[in-house]
Amino acid sequence: MQYGALIFPTQYSIPIELLAIEMEDRGLISLMFPEHTHIPASRTTPYPGGGELPKEYAHTFDPFVALSIVAAKTKTLKIGTGISLVVERDPIVLAKEVASLDYLSGGRFEFGVGAGWNREEMSNHGTEPTSRFKLLKERIEAMKEIWTNDNATYHGDFVNFDNIWSWPKPLTSPHPPILVGGDGESAFARTLDYGDIWMPIARNTTEEFGLRVQAFKEYAQQVGRDIPPIYLYGAPISAKKIIEYQKHSVSRVLFWLPSADYDTIMSYLDRITALIATLNEEMG
Repeated sequence: MQYGALIFPTQYSIPIELLAIEMEDRGLISLMFPEHTHIPASRTTPYPGGGELPKEYAHTFDPFVALSIVAAKTKTLKIGTGISLVVERDPIVLAKEVASLDYLSGGRFEFGVGAGWNREEMSNHGTEPTSRFKLLKERIEAMKEIWTNDNATYHGDFVNFDNIWSWPKPLTSPHPPILVGGDGESAFARTLDYGDIWMPIARNTTEEFGLRVQAFKEYAQQVGRDIPPIYLYGAPISAKKIIEYQKHSVSRVLFWLPSADYDTIMSYLDRITALIATLNEEMG
C-alpha cells in the first residue's frame, strides 16, 4: 500500500514547500492539489459535499504553479493534480504545462483529470456543461498526440489542429500517468478509454465501495479489459478502513488535509505517520 495526501493550497494554509518536505521526510509518496480557476459568486450548481462550499475552493493556488514549487523543494515526492479541470483549459497550453512540469521534476508528475461539477464555473470558460465529457476526451486525446509525436495533428468536434511542434516532451514515457476521477459506469468507460489509473472518492462505507469496484471489474470483463490500479481519493485516517479498502484492490490512499496552519497540519501528519506504522505492522 502507498500513501499520499491532498490539500487545497492557499495563502493562509501551511506553506506548501514546508508541507512537501515534511511529507517526503515521513515517507509519503505523493502530494496532489485540486483545481478551481474561480468560483462564480452566483451559482445554482449545488456543492457535491453538501452544505456551504468551503472557502478554500475560491482561494486555492493554481496547481501547476504550486506544484512547481513543490518539485523544486523535493527529490522523490510524486506531485500531481487531484484533479485538473481539463475542460477549463486550452489543451495545447495544458500539454505544454504537463510536459514541462514532468520534465523539470524528473518524471514525478501524475496527471489527475476530470470534467468538474460546477456548471457556472465551466460555462465562464466557454464550456457547455452537457458536452463536457466529450470535450474532456478530445482534449486528453489531443494532448497525448502532442506528447508522443514530433508532428502532432488532431481533428475532433471540439479540438482541431494540424502539424504542430511542441517541446519538451514529458520525461515519463509515453506520458505521465493519467488518473481519472469520478464514479459510476461512465467513469469506468472514461478510465479504460484514456486513463491509466482510476481515482474514485472514498464512499461512506467500504462495503459500498467494494460494490463499485466489483461493478468496474464486471464492466471491464465485458469489454475484454482488466481494471487499472485504484487510488482512493479522500481516504479516512482509519487503520481498519484502510485494510478493508486494500481488500477492494486499492493500491494507494490519498488523505485529505485541511487548508490549515502549520501546527494543525503537523498534527494531521503525526496521525497519518502513526497510522502507516500500524498498518505496516498489521499488513506485514
